[in-house]
Amino acid sequence: MTWLKPVDIDPHAQSSYAAFFADLEARLRDPATDRPALVRDTLAQAMYARTYEALLADAPIAALNLDSRNVTFEAEYYMATDQERFQQVKPLLWLWKNIDLTPLGHNPVFGIPLRRVLAGHVFRSVGQDFKCWQNVEFSVGYNMEVGNDVVVHRNVLLDDIGGIELHDGASVSDYVNIYSHTHSVLDGPDVTLRRTVIGRGARLTYHSTILAGSVVSDDAMLATHALLRGDIPPQGIAMGLPARVTRQKIRSPQEVLALGGGVDSATYPHDAGRKANPEFPQPTPNQTRLPDGDPALAPRAVQAVAEPVAGEG
Repeated sequence: MTWLKPVDIDPHAQSSYAAFFADLEARLRDPATDRPALVRDTLAQAMYARTYEALLADAPIAALNLDSRNVTFEAEYYMATDQERFQQVKPLLWLWKNIDLTPLGHNPVFGIPLRRVLAGHVFRSVGQDFKCWQNVEFSVGYNMEVGNDVVVHRNVLLDDIGGIELHDGASVSDYVNIYSHTHSVLDGPDVTLRRTVIGRGARLTYHSTILAGSVVSDDAMLATHALLRGDIPPQGIAMGLPARVTRQKIRSPQEVLALGGGVDSATYPHDAGRKANPEFPQPTPNQTRLPDGDPALAPRAVQAVAEPVAGEG
């Protein structure tokens, strides 16, 4: 049972918002729509309360910056980005980013339904009742696969360049970072892409970080400020830096059965990884070893670490 309650607003405002969303959805479904023009016109009204043409005459720099054809995204500089696909979603991501900075974006009864409409035309797939709060960043957007009743809170980074799956009922708390790419510790341009999977009903709590290729199973939880480089089994609770499974949720067999089978890190397919830059070898060779001469490490053999662990981004 949900702990949230319905909140009503002025009926005229609600009907005005609904009409705006219906019109936007219809125009985005129309293949003849000029998306950059639609976005710049919408932003001119939302941010400056005037037409784009009037703004262009009065404040040309401000007006030109509303048109996604006159701006660049970080993703456009990377060879891993499918440039054709990205150009289709780029105007909508520009609308998403800018509305989030306005009073409209901070109003849940406007901002959340707007993002829901945009997600349907940006993501690879999105289910019902997607709830996304403001200031969420995507790498490319088109590699997001989102199930039903997924919630993403404020100031989240979804680095979907290698693909992110958020299954039904997943919850992503404020300031969470989910990555799907890693850098070699020896060569920054040596980038490996790995799909990251968040299972059904899984919870990623405040300020936690999930590294590329991790699989968080159904009904699992990642604790506040934890850093996950690996997997969490069903009903597992992982804590710490790096995260370790330290607790298990107490669920009856009937409850586990009711949750349904879906993502179990023991059996769910893991992404073997693929190179963003074909100039580098696949797979990444061993690149690190433990330090020499450290008594604390004496019981352990000095060995190479197979996976790159450099910072993401």
